[in-house]
Amino acid sequence: MNDTAKLKEKAALVSIAASALLTLGKLIAGLLSGSLALLSEAAHGLLDTGATILTWFAVKAADKPADEKHHYGHGKIEAVAALIETGLLMLLAGGVVFEAARRLFANEAHSVEATWLTYGVLIVSIIVDFVRWRSLAKIAHETRSDALAADALHFSSDLVASACVLAGLVAMQFGFKHGDTLAAAGVAIFIAIAGYRLGKRTFQTLTDAAPLEITNQIRKIVEATPGVIDIEDLRMRPAGSSVFGEISIAVGRTLPAERIVAVREAVSRAIVEKFPHADVTVRATPRALDNETVLERVLLTAARRRLAVHHVTVQQVEGRTSVSLDLEVDGRMTQGAAHDIASGLEDAIQAELGMDVEVETHIEPLEIRELEGRDADPAMTQKIADALIARAAESGPVDDVHDVRVRHTEGGYVVNYHCRIDAEISVLDAHTAVDQLDHRVRTLFPDVIRVVGHAEPKQV
Repeated sequence: MNDTAKLKEKAALVSIAASALLTLGKLIAGLLSGSLALLSEAAHGLLDTGATILTWFAVKAADKPADEKHHYGHGKIEAVAALIETGLLMLLAGGVVFEAARRLFANEAHSVEATWLTYGVLIVSIIVDFVRWRSLAKIAHETRSDALAADALHFSSDLVASACVLAGLVAMQFGFKHGDTLAAAGVAIFIAIAGYRLGKRTFQTLTDAAPLEITNQIRKIVEATPGVIDIEDLRMRPAGSSVFGEISIAVGRTLPAERIVAVREAVSRAIVEKFPHADVTVRATPRALDNETVLERVLLTAARRRLAVHHVTVQQVEGRTSVSLDLEVDGRMTQGAAHDIASGLEDAIQAELGMDVEVETHIEPLEIRELEGRDADPAMTQKIADALIARAAESGPVDDVHDVRVRHTEGGYVVNYHCRIDAEISVLDAHTAVDQLDHRVRTLFPDVIRVVGHAEPKQV
């Protein structure tokens, strides 16, 4: 049993003991004095005792974990207990009102003999009810317990009702013969008000009424999370001490999958930090943005089909958009199969951008398999390194060729090297310079199938 459950159960047990003792005191004082109001309070206390026993069972059952039949836990058991308490309160209020009305209309004088015991019981009852009300209200708020909140509401009405009884007895002492009867009617009114407030809250819980305050706060939390474009749907419902909900957010469709997952997780964390008892499912729906570029839309279309593309060029030719790109496919694939893939990508891009858009693809071989390789002969490695250094000196921008690695594979040699280049040069110019150097080396060494040059900025 967790600390919250222990706190709720302890509060319920203390409440049972206090209700039973006060009820017994009111019953004895009411019988000795003949006060209808005090006897009404005793009957009210008897119901309270039964209600607090019901509350104790409810909080024990409500804290059971979710199971195969109750996927959202057992939290609503507390609301059911509160609903039963509401019915008992209304029943008692009706009975007291009936008896008070009968005495008033019959103009029936009723003798009440208030003693020090009567006043003592009422004063002690008011003090105890005040302490119980404040204590239970605090615990109910901390644990979000409907059943304990119902008890706290009971005791707040008990406090006012006991004060009414006390006032009625004092009035009779000063000669107002119907003081006790009117006090009993006042008790019934406060009981009915408490029952209405409790019933309203319980009904909202049982009918899954959205907790507006929490919902509005969660909405603000979600809207403030980076990456969230909009909230498409937000549904919350209470269940005992927990709040369950479903949130559907909109995110940019150009975001990579891992970024979308990160946004969802950020939303969930922010909600739980603010509301630890919340259990919220977050869904993310990609949405097209008004500021998406043609390049972003082309890359997104290719990514959806899990195709590798590069060198995407977008042109505006006499008011018409033209897109060209390099498409990488398995080099072992037949040209016919590769063309079908390219045609499918072109159709998808036109469906995304418009059928009047011109789309051209250049098919390139992509090595899918993993090549078995080994370090090349040192002499061969040195030859290629010397060639790289010499050709770099001729090209101009590329400098300081180093960390040259040559591996021999079944298809030929694969060369990797690092070099330095001016940090202020554009990426396009840097790529062109490195690409030219790669081509020169492959011309010198036909057995080289791949050259990968990594350009680093020159150190100042």
